[in-house]
Amino acid sequence: MLTTRQVDAYHALTVVAPRIAEGFRPGHFLGVAVGGPHTSMLTRRAFFIHDVKPDYGGTVEFVFAVDGPGTAWLAGRRARDTLDLVGPLGRPFPLPRDPVTCVMVGDEYGSAMLFTVADALQRRGCRVDFVLGGASADRVFGAMRARRMAETTTLTTEDGSLGMRGRVTDVLPGVIADVRADVVYASGPMETLRRATAVAVEFDIPIQVAVEERMACGIGVCMTCVLPVIGDDGVTRMVRACVEGPVFRGERVRFDDVGTIPFDALGAPGGGSRNVS
Repeated sequence: MLTTRQVDAYHALTVVAPRIAEGFRPGHFLGVAVGGPHTSMLTRRAFFIHDVKPDYGGTVEFVFAVDGPGTAWLAGRRARDTLDLVGPLGRPFPLPRDPVTCVMVGDEYGSAMLFTVADALQRRGCRVDFVLGGASADRVFGAMRARRMAETTTLTTEDGSLGMRGRVTDVLPGVIADVRADVVYASGPMETLRRATAVAVEFDIPIQVAVEERMACGIGVCMTCVLPVIGDDGVTRMVRACVEGPVFRGERVRFDDVGTIPFDALGAPGGGSRNVS
């Protein structure tokens, strides 16, 4: 490990992992073992990669909130501790061939993984605008960095302590209209992705979403992260977020059916949706 720091309500860990840094593409994630050698936490935790610096020995940074014993243990790591991690995992964001106008929508610490995407888009000549939000000011991640790199940055908080009062999806229609956006990239809780997708569909523009399903193994074996996604052939399949995702076209994800096996999904038992949680 290299450094650990607190960023408002979140923690950021930077580790030396040259092979991961070399293979990284925006949208990849890490599988991190938590709890140390004497633990009952058998499964890894998945964390989106926030930043990569191949020139500094190959460092990788990820951001997380403490929400249980596993992440609490992780927050307690210090310099010179070691971490057991695998990556880069998942399928990265597809990038446009031609310069287009892109709106980046990040909610809570889901915003962290959008900055490498924005960097890649700007290198291709794309315009980037950010919409970032959280429950309160300390839960909006990356506001200063967004302001430095984007054409415009719109901030929202549910309690009104920073920016506009409300959710990112409340202001998204106005931003899309104002900048004449061609595409939306979104990361955050599933409800935020569902609402952002509905807005993008209303404007008839594509949206790429990075889903936050729990990914225990990260390599497609355990099947804890399956969700219903419509394929190019129009058929719904239960796909693994860790392997076929975590990035999907938003309009293809059946957000209202997440947590179930829809009756019309390929291979589903008849008689209606079945809960898989």
